[in-house]
Amino acid sequence: MKVHRIAVLAGDGIGPEIMQEALKVLRVVEAHDRARFELIEAPFGAQAYFDHGHPFPETTRAACDAADAIIKGPVGLSYEATRQIPVDLQPERGAVLPLRARYNTYANFRPVVLPRALAQFSPLRPEIIGEGIDILLIRELVGGLYFGAKTLGTDAQGHRYVEETLRYDEVQIKQVLKKALAMAQRRKGVLHNIHKSNVLKSSVLWNEILEEMAPDYPEVEIVHMLVDAAATHLCLNPRQFDVMVMENMFGDILSDQGGGIIGSLGLMPSACLGDDKAYYEPAHGSAPDIAGRNIANPYSMIGSAAMMLEYSFGMVAEARQIWAAMQGVFADGFSTPDLAQLGGAAETISTQDFGDRVAAKLREAL
Repeated sequence: MKVHRIAVLAGDGIGPEIMQEALKVLRVVEAHDRARFELIEAPFGAQAYFDHGHPFPETTRAACDAADAIIKGPVGLSYEATRQIPVDLQPERGAVLPLRARYNTYANFRPVVLPRALAQFSPLRPEIIGEGIDILLIRELVGGLYFGAKTLGTDAQGHRYVEETLRYDEVQIKQVLKKALAMAQRRKGVLHNIHKSNVLKSSVLWNEILEEMAPDYPEVEIVHMLVDAAATHLCLNPRQFDVMVMENMFGDILSDQGGGIIGSLGLMPSACLGDDKAYYEPAHGSAPDIAGRNIANPYSMIGSAAMMLEYSFGMVAEARQIWAAMQGVFADGFSTPDLAQLGGAAETISTQDFGDRVAAKLREAL
């Protein structure tokens, strides 16, 4: 039986409790002789800094290096706790960005999926949702403003200033566009290219490279759309989109908007893919204010585990069964607290209960 080594980075806040539900589901898959998972737990994030002196300790790097894939929870503690950490070692700068850079996880896949079973959670009107929303948002993840040079200083007049560099080269752009074009080809044959070429020269280069690549994908229709227009259309007509591709900061913003149109970032898993390794994580934060209360929604964490099975281990059928099991819990009339106010008469259940119900449905399906 195939053995998959997984580095498990539970993270901060609600991370450990939602991670337990994802691992519970993986154990169900394992129990049905589909694969074996060797889980290597390692510290990562703000608490790792306090416990080990670094948010991405050397032992954790070694565990990630040795793993076939990485699954991580959200990171970050309260504002007060974060202020006790040096700026460059705060978890986003000191752990998350180095994780992406270490494995060149340049393509971030964020599914924005709202099937009929979840339609009651969306703030959009039923006629806009129609039969459901199914968007794959692909975000470039290791370039742009987030990774460019950053300078804080004081000018000759004594005024404080900040300078941050947005840089992309054609290799970075090509590798993520190749992923996006391939996914569009596999899906409905339409790729929305989100840009700001009327202002940013980085978008001009991005679009030029896409036009050069397009002839290799003649069956893919490419639709160009400015990022501000895309933000509007995600609310007014989200069903026009299937695969969307964009640079780093645009993707950060629009993917969170995607969580808004389906009702919660708690419904937003993600895959961060490189050529040699990938890591998987929820798109939401660590919510330290509700940590330990057994009320966090584990959907995005379990969904991230499903994406890991599909993209890292080729276990497509098992991944789909996990998705169906999660959506089946909602279809049965249950909701997690973050969605309760949107879910009508749904019965609110805990983090652990949601995981148990998903596991039970998955056992029946496997």
